[in-house]
Amino acid sequence: METIDAFVLGVIQGLTEFLPVSSSGHIELGKAVLGTDIANKEENLLFTVVVHFATALSTIIVFRKDIIELLKGIFAFKWNEETQFASKIVLSMIPAVIVGLLFEKQLEELFEGRIILVGFMLIITGLLLFLAGRAKKTEKGVSWKDALIIGASQAIAMLPGISRSGATISTSVLLGNDRAKAARFSFLMVVPLIFGKIAKDLLDVVKGDTIIENVSTTPLIVGFFAAFIVGLLACTWMISLVRKAKLHYFSYYCFAVGIIAIIAGVVNS
Repeated sequence: METIDAFVLGVIQGLTEFLPVSSSGHIELGKAVLGTDIANKEENLLFTVVVHFATALSTIIVFRKDIIELLKGIFAFKWNEETQFASKIVLSMIPAVIVGLLFEKQLEELFEGRIILVGFMLIITGLLLFLAGRAKKTEKGVSWKDALIIGASQAIAMLPGISRSGATISTSVLLGNDRAKAARFSFLMVVPLIFGKIAKDLLDVVKGDTIIENVSTTPLIVGFFAAFIVGLLACTWMISLVRKAKLHYFSYYCFAVGIIAIIAGVVNS
């Protein structure tokens, strides 16, 4: 991978991990536009691990105060508000874990230049954002039932083109939850999953001896810092946009990119 390609893909990851436009879909589109072809499967996996770690780290920094308060509450060993919130996060993870374990190979096959699929999924993301943008504001918090439903939407967002943040925040808002609380829950619920996926992928990388010997570290470093710095800005911006009920603006973007991706996929097929 060229250094400039790593920079561009890192910026795309940092932006789209938090903005509701699908990071997986845009990474696939970015690779198609740039003509980036990483033949070495382990090298491709390692780059993915690095940029995801970068955005996970930016999430932790932005929500550091919330995470510290959660940890304090959990280690108080009481059934307090923090422990309940953490338990809801664990509950929300169950659907994605089940889907990830049972359909890992099938999901991996969908991330192989399926531009038309990405286009259709982006349109679905746009519909969710449009509906959420028109939802009424409430002060309701995330219930146990809500946590499971939001978790199901996160599992569906494992498809390329379905935005994880878009799907989970939209689902939460459509369930009647407060927008700020919806954004907080959405971003915090993915942190354990990301680190779990990173740990698994690193084990897969270690199994590939060639990657350790032949991989160039410069694109990895550039991709990491691009994703990390842009991720910090995008995460903060997204929280503000959700509070101001601006999600529907992203729906138009998803519709446009989705249609373009479908047309491009049909023309090149």
